[in-house]
Amino acid sequence: MKLIRFQKKKQIHYGILDNDEVTLVDNFNSMKVSNEPKLKAEEINILLPVNPSKILCVGLNYKTHAEEVNLSILKEPVIFMKPRTSLIKSRENIIYPKVSSRVDYEGELAVVIKKTGKNITKDNVKDYILGYICVNDVTARDLQPLDGQWIIAKGFDTFLPCSQWIETEVDINKATVTTLLNGEIKQKASCSDMIFSVEDIIIYCSNYMTLEEGDIILTGTPSGIGPMNVGDVVQVIIDGVGSCVNKIVAE
Repeated sequence: MKLIRFQKKKQIHYGILDNDEVTLVDNFNSMKVSNEPKLKAEEINILLPVNPSKILCVGLNYKTHAEEVNLSILKEPVIFMKPRTSLIKSRENIIYPKVSSRVDYEGELAVVIKKTGKNITKDNVKDYILGYICVNDVTARDLQPLDGQWIIAKGFDTFLPCSQWIETEVDINKATVTTLLNGEIKQKASCSDMIFSVEDIIIYCSNYMTLEEGDIILTGTPSGIGPMNVGDVVQVIIDGVGSCVNKIVAE
């Protein structure tokens, strides 16, 4: 099931996208279907799929990626954050900042939190998963060593493109993350290769902070990271989840 946020007549609504038709629901938590007639996708303005209170990210969650950047595999997840202002939709432009000389792609799976929770356990963690989106954790690689928290290098406006809907029905263990640059495959790995599972990450993060409805957690990028240049087109595809495609433009 594909969940979207959209705008019609200056009002924000929630819906289920099925081909080119949209069924209205009251929100993504209760999912109560409206009696309103279905809409055509062409009649609405599809927004970012969520409006998160925070965006958490996991670093070094694929063994091959840790190896390519010469870092050890850790016993606990490495957590950092990206600001909400970094979020953009598919087809919007990634802005290459003047202060950076190397901007990289990082294709990733992200999970969207369904409801507020703290100290989530293995017994109930699935109740907190709304669904999944694919994202590009764009990174100013040359600036990353300057900030131990990575927030500066990863926090520029437009540095988090995401797919336009939340997919609720997908077997993540059978999904593959693929990143293409100008049509050439640069990254390709199974989500089953993650060191820490989606459930493990949610539980871990909830031990330290309250997760709220609509929060996004990025689950890490596989090996194959590399630079992008102005004029390039980058696309992240995840089987059964969706895709996001964006062009790089100069600031």
